Amino acid sequence: MLANQRPDPEQPLASAPTLCRLENRVTRARLARLAGVLVEQFIASYAQPPAELILDVDATDDPVHGTQEARFFHGYYDHYCFLPLYVFCGSRLLVAYRRPSHIDARLHTRPILKLLVRRLRQTWPKVRIILRGDSGFCRWKLLRWCEQNHVCYVLGLARNQVLERLAEPCMAAAKTQFEATSQKVRNFHEVTYAAGTWDHARRVIVKAEHLPEGPHARFVVTNLPRLGPTRVYDELYVARGDMENRSKEQQLALFADRTSCHAFLAHQFRVLLSAAAYVLVETLRRTALADTELAPAQAGTIRLKLFKVAARVETSVRRVVLHLSSTYPLAELFARMLARLRAPYVLPPAPS
Repeated sequence: MLANQRPDPEQPLASAPTLCRLENRVTRARLARLAGVLVEQFIASYAQPPAELILDVDATDDPVHGTQEARFFHGYYDHYCFLPLYVFCGSRLLVAYRRPSHIDARLHTRPILKLLVRRLRQTWPKVRIILRGDSGFCRWKLLRWCEQNHVCYVLGLARNQVLERLAEPCMAAAKTQFEATSQKVRNFHEVTYAAGTWDHARRVIVKAEHLPEGPHARFVVTNLPRLGPTRVYDELYVARGDMENRSKEQQLALFADRTSCHAFLAHQFRVLLSAAAYVLVETLRRTALADTELAPAQAGTIRLKLFKVAARVETSVRRVVLHLSSTYPLAELFARMLARLRAPYVLPPAPS
């Protein structure tokens, strides 16, 4: 009904075999057009031009159980899988791209970001873009591209002997402080570092931590000059962990992990269908469910409490009536959600 399609027994929805044939007929050109819709929906979700966008990029495993095309064994995850790439901005999804798993996690990240940043700046020329990710995406060519295109970055940096040597004074100070207080110590410093393959040295944030279990150091590379090391790590880098919850929503609650097809393009099509479902659920959560008890709910909870609800449907010439159970506990919320969808709910302006 939301798609302006009246329930009609004479015109039922597509069957599973019909959907299967559709999945196996898809072409790369159509997949590219579908992927572009995600970005256009993201742009359309803003009533006013944003001042800043933080793009979270991450890869995750998608296990396979068969002889599907492009399936490979991944040593880190210890099973056969695909390695999809996701890009989120807060809770909003921009990119869902399934890849084989015999590759580096950052593969194709730079060309995807080129297209993405170009499109975003076509609409918002003055927007500040920050790229955030773990150490799997810290490659000097990506760092150089960000610097040349005025994109800020906050990326994890894998430890090595040179970094540990640079962090020795910080770790020694943390150890001394821990021995004096017997309390957890967590300090932040910054150093200048360049790997052997890098084109020049860059700013690296050092988290020097000493716990009862022992010392622990983490490293983050960034080109944000005006933020202190504590703010870079605690306010920016640590917040990227929420993206993993968003990708799990799509993979688990909205079935992006279904890999029963043989053709690899069919699997990419399934990921995009799941991504479209996520965009619909996230939009519903952000608009029609704003200021309600389900505003912070995950996609699986919304499916269970609002979508998978038994009802008797009556269709007449003028209207469609849903008869819900008298014991349905969220009937009032359900009615309020539908009212907001019929007359779009206007959100208050976002904080600056």
